[in-house]
Amino acid sequence: MDNDDLRRGRPTNHKVYGDAIAILAGDALLTRAFEMVSLRSPGVDPNRLLNVIGELSLVAGAPGLVGGQVVDLECEGKEVDLETLEYIHLHKTGALLKACVRTGAMIAGANEKLLQALTTYAEGIGLAFQIIDDILDLTSSSEKLGKTAGKDLLADKTTYPKLLGMEESKKRAFDLVEKAKKAIEPWGADAKYLLSLADFITNRDR
Repeated sequence: MDNDDLRRGRPTNHKVYGDAIAILAGDALLTRAFEMVSLRSPGVDPNRLLNVIGELSLVAGAPGLVGGQVVDLECEGKEVDLETLEYIHLHKTGALLKACVRTGAMIAGANEKLLQALTTYAEGIGLAFQIIDDILDLTSSSEKLGKTAGKDLLADKTTYPKLLGMEESKKRAFDLVEKAKKAIEPWGADAKYLLSLADFITNRDR
């Protein structure tokens, strides 16, 4: 679907091994996640693991990543409004980040108040990550990004800079990060790594 020749500066799997093996590798990695949670998490409350498996199923399936990707594909070459653009990225980048942030907390037994704060945090940094990605696609080089720069423009995809302009896109990214940080600030020092991650997202150059 992405069909880029490069990822992290190296040829992508489908360029090296062909489409079939690349698809099967993705299938294997997806199912590996469920194996790791269900069979390789000794000492963790089984009910918590069951909740994590449910969470992963939702974010990887039609309500999350797959659904967002379908809308993204359907919107290529079409006029897209901000609401649809954010739907796409909340169900792609945002869904994956939400799973990363929430499942660790679920295993640790976090209460609903913390999980809701982490959801707000993850959705904020997810959208901010995508905005910065869109900006870098226009302003950076393929060598620095490790993938083909300018690809969204060639594919006629709606991006944040295309919809909002460069400066407004930057402002939106910083506003989303600030909202994300505010959601978890009540947890103080316990949230320091998540706070640092949020700042990294708006300061990254690749």
